[in-house]
Amino acid sequence: MSLEKAHAHDVRSLSPRLTAEYLEEHGLLPLHIEGSTMHVGSWHEHIDLNVRFELESLLGARVSMVRMQEDEVRRGIRAVYGESSAQSLIDSVQNTGEILSSGDSHAIDDLRALANEAPVIRLVSMLLAEALTARASDVHLEAYPDSMRVRYRVDGVLQDAPSPPRSMAPAVISRLKVMANLDIAERRLPQDGRIRLPLQDRQVDVRVSTVPTLHGESVVLRLLDQESGTLELNGLGMSVNDLTRFQHVLERPHGIVLATGPTGSGKTTTLYAAIQRLRTGREKILTVEDPVEYQLAGIPQVPVNEKVGVTFASALRALLRQDPDVMLVGEIRDGETADIATQAALTGHLGLSTLHTTDAAGALTRLMDLGVAPFLVSATVGAVLAQRLVRTVCPACAVPAPATGAERDALGAPGLENVMRGTGCGVCRDSGYVGRTGVYELLVITEAMQAALTSGEGVRAVRQLARADGNATLLDDGARLVAEGRTTPEEVVRVCRA
Repeated sequence: MSLEKAHAHDVRSLSPRLTAEYLEEHGLLPLHIEGSTMHVGSWHEHIDLNVRFELESLLGARVSMVRMQEDEVRRGIRAVYGESSAQSLIDSVQNTGEILSSGDSHAIDDLRALANEAPVIRLVSMLLAEALTARASDVHLEAYPDSMRVRYRVDGVLQDAPSPPRSMAPAVISRLKVMANLDIAERRLPQDGRIRLPLQDRQVDVRVSTVPTLHGESVVLRLLDQESGTLELNGLGMSVNDLTRFQHVLERPHGIVLATGPTGSGKTTTLYAAIQRLRTGREKILTVEDPVEYQLAGIPQVPVNEKVGVTFASALRALLRQDPDVMLVGEIRDGETADIATQAALTGHLGLSTLHTTDAAGALTRLMDLGVAPFLVSATVGAVLAQRLVRTVCPACAVPAPATGAERDALGAPGLENVMRGTGCGVCRDSGYVGRTGVYELLVITEAMQAALTSGEGVRAVRQLARADGNATLLDDGARLVAEGRTTPEEVVRVCRA
């Protein structure tokens, strides 16, 4: 068993004199003491000598370093040593009555004053910091008649978070509106804004969306961590075969490469990774996105702004006059954008974009539904990558278990013998999962598929040809991940079910 796994259930407070603030400042997580040795996790390469001496003097043991990821260390500190948390602040506010109880009928001046109260500022900051530590992609704040519910979306699944009392809801929402430069007086119309703030020694962009509901405003915060925004293609979880084929498609000088899947399935991350693979400094790469989620150094990125007439179609038309080699179009939403992207591919440009379809072949149907002629689809589309995201088993608490007959049937994997499952620990917040990886179905358009499209045989013929060529479906790729011990049958069935 690895050292991290051995400590997963054994991390506990070694001294009341150690505080979360001190440990986070120095990036340390005392794990446990074994004999005369104290194992300490850190994301730093070295511990400051003075800090090492303080720890050894305090606990009477020699320090042994264990390299860990920063988010793992921060989660451990907050879970074991974190007395100052959002929940403790909420409890203290309720006990002391620092925020006056009232309804949603505050005057504007009162709302502005409440938003600048010290407890409200601290609470909002703590909720955002704890969401980042929990690796949350979104924070949901929902108003109900007698409560305000806060939830974090972690690895694609919502989890309950510390929730302030209903009386604090107007102050918390007003604070977020002030931070996002929104109109705190407007509670009848949806609003969108953006916050950029330093959290945990990094700059984090927060997209803010508010909508009026029956019992008050609902707010969703999308956390965009610039330090974790992009990945390399070989870090996305593709099989070796799919990765090789996908890279060969990207090497073509022109054509369209599509990523498909529902919202939140990692399509943008895949396209960003493709851009990273393509860039050498000798080509002109441009993007048009709605919105620009992560900034790519050295690549001009155009945000869509429909209020002033900058749509995907108009921006794409303008970008064609910028002498591009590669263009990333955030999404093909309408016939005009599809037509311009097709013409660009015909005239020697490589285009990357996304569509919302359930499988790879469905993207071809979607393009034809948008008005692109079948012969143009066959001539321009080089490949379609359908994808989903599944949660990966927590490495700290994973245990093997025999696969059941129902699991083998669901995955179409009669030879599956064992699966890995997380039992739940502090590292994974008792969920059994940490992080996500992709499940892919790659359709590379062959000459036979082009002929089927052009002759009118349709997408069904393309699917049959893909199966005959041995192309793996989403379910097939999910079964591969289960066999490798990276995810569970339940996860694959959850995200890949038809």
